[in-house]
Amino acid sequence: MKLLLFIPLLLLLIITPAFGEPLSDRTGLVNRLYVETSGYTFEVKTVSNFNVLEHEFDKDEKRLTIFINSGLENNLADIIIPRLLLSGNFTFYLNDMEFNPIIKSNDKISFITLNFTGIGNHKIDIIATNTVTGVEQKSETTVTDESTSEGGGCLIATATFGSELAPRVQQLREIRDQKLMKTESGQLFLNSFNEFYYSFSPIIADYERENPVFKESVKLVITPMLSTLSILNYVDLDSEAEVLGYGISLILLNVGIYLVAPAIIIIKIKK
Repeated sequence: MKLLLFIPLLLLLIITPAFGEPLSDRTGLVNRLYVETSGYTFEVKTVSNFNVLEHEFDKDEKRLTIFINSGLENNLADIIIPRLLLSGNFTFYLNDMEFNPIIKSNDKISFITLNFTGIGNHKIDIIATNTVTGVEQKSETTVTDESTSEGGGCLIATATFGSELAPRVQQLREIRDQKLMKTESGQLFLNSFNEFYYSFSPIIADYERENPVFKESVKLVITPMLSTLSILNYVDLDSEAEVLGYGISLILLNVGIYLVAPAIIIIKIKK
């Protein structure tokens, strides 16, 4: 029975709960910054190990400024910006000095990874060549993107594969949003482990960024599990019975991969 309970916990290492805010534990502090311009309210999300104090947006200069306070020497953050708000070529300044974070984009968001040092207050300026594109000016509308509005990021998978835009991470997000969230049992499963997941995943994700060997070890461990989860992309989960059926099947399959198969190999080696 304990073995069956262990596999869902392993699954939670890589599937992000769809509701609730992560706990403020190192890189797990989530902030949602709302930018009002041209009659729209855009949502920018940060996942960081520092506190966001306030933010400012200048439409004319196409600039988003974020003021932060950090109690750690090494600062890490992921910033997700809707491309409707800022797009094109980006320039970044930390305390008025230009620097070059990692940035990846798709047709909906720009995903920015920051890594810098220094305890205390800092100012981050993000300047783009385009702003408020693809929308008509209106009186008041809230604009969010599904990738930022459905909950926190997949912290461990993102750290393992290097980006929230990585195919493996997007696969997990699609399973969460398009499969599990469509049934009540799926939602209950995700919600029930929300606090549990975020109590340790920021620490693991942070250590992965600091230790490449550990990162590769995590990738080696979770890859078989990711492969089994991909089965859900090819089945219909339209009823509670189907969710439970496929869920139990995946649990048993992972028990076989992670526990039964190694046990058989060890027994044969001893013989």
